[in-house]
Amino acid sequence: MLALRLARGAHPLVQLRRLLVAGAAAGTGFLLLCTLGYAMAHPEASAGSALRLAWCVAPVAATVHFAVAVARTDPGTRPRSGLAAVGLGPGRLMAISAVTTALSTTLGSMLALLVFLHLRGNLTGIPFDGAATEFLAADHPLPLPAALTLLALVPLAASAASAVVLRPRGMAPGRAGRHSSPRTSSRRSADSGPYADQPGRPLDPQQPAAPLPTPGGLPWGTAAVAAGLAVEAYASRSGPAVGADLSGSFAGAPAGVLGGWALTAFGLALAGPAITHLCGRLLQAVRPGALRLLAGRVLQEEARRIGRPLGVVCAVASGAYAMATLYAGARPSFGPLSTLGALLVAGCAVATLLTAAVEAKHARADTTAALLRLGAPASMLRGAALLRAGTLLTVFGPLTWAVAELAALAAAH
Repeated sequence: MLALRLARGAHPLVQLRRLLVAGAAAGTGFLLLCTLGYAMAHPEASAGSALRLAWCVAPVAATVHFAVAVARTDPGTRPRSGLAAVGLGPGRLMAISAVTTALSTTLGSMLALLVFLHLRGNLTGIPFDGAATEFLAADHPLPLPAALTLLALVPLAASAASAVVLRPRGMAPGRAGRHSSPRTSSRRSADSGPYADQPGRPLDPQQPAAPLPTPGGLPWGTAAVAAGLAVEAYASRSGPAVGADLSGSFAGAPAGVLGGWALTAFGLALAGPAITHLCGRLLQAVRPGALRLLAGRVLQEEARRIGRPLGVVCAVASGAYAMATLYAGARPSFGPLSTLGALLVAGCAVATLLTAAVEAKHARADTTAALLRLGAPASMLRGAALLRAGTLLTVFGPLTWAVAELAALAAAH
């Protein structure tokens, strides 16, 4: 009940993000139900049904990723002073966030079921009733337990992932009153001054903060990208798999291509924070001014937050570019479901990146306010934001092109 009240009283932009999550869950649920309809209409083509279900993993993963990003930016479940006194500690807020995510995705899944039943002709009295009776196996009875099981995948996965990401981090005994971070872990408390004899005294201002550590994952991410490209090359040489002709639903391709692309996307997401952090260090190299220092430091701060969504967007863009290169001059048949799946993956990836950018902006709101109070012009802050965006585009653009060219070359040969 509390989750429903928080969801109802949220800001319109927050409600819009939740509606986008519901829409993504609806599209993914509809793809899963269409896979079930294909399996009912073609009981002899078990390999094709399994391959269609495997291709649904990408939209499911993209939807769950987007739902977790929206849950992280939900202001209604953000820890605030005074909430623990009324029983809303970090654990309870995490549970509320998971329930809110489950409500949004369940709403989308129910909408997908209604559309699916309507297109099958099970619901009458609305336009386009029974418009896809042959395609959705309307002459076969719908196994409701199987349909509900498929529809429950996205809500369960999204709520569980939100609970894991937003779980309270444990703190060492005796340090509950002191905020610790990578920048302050190497600093010691002041041994002199007006607060030297007080518990929880401030850190020594004469001892500078340690530089932010570079996120790990670049070697492993590079290895995963190389392995994914190798799997795509091997799968392309082996030719189309049995049941891989997915005209009208998904693009025909061997099942190994999906595994190779997923491995490549995982590698880019793993290496994204380290690449973003290196972009920040690059901005601060060779006698930087105030603008470059500010832009580079912010990039280093936000490397872990926006690096992974940037890697996923890079993977999606490289996959789209590779397909466009392979089918240049040809006219491949992409059915409505393949188009829906591609739009879901690309849309969720871009929406996740934008949501992470909003989260980063809110996280540095205090720093921005402090800079404005100190007299920093607003034009400098806007210039720093443009400089960060240009640096990321300069680095990730060629990286996307290189991965796409290698993927297209591997698939062509």
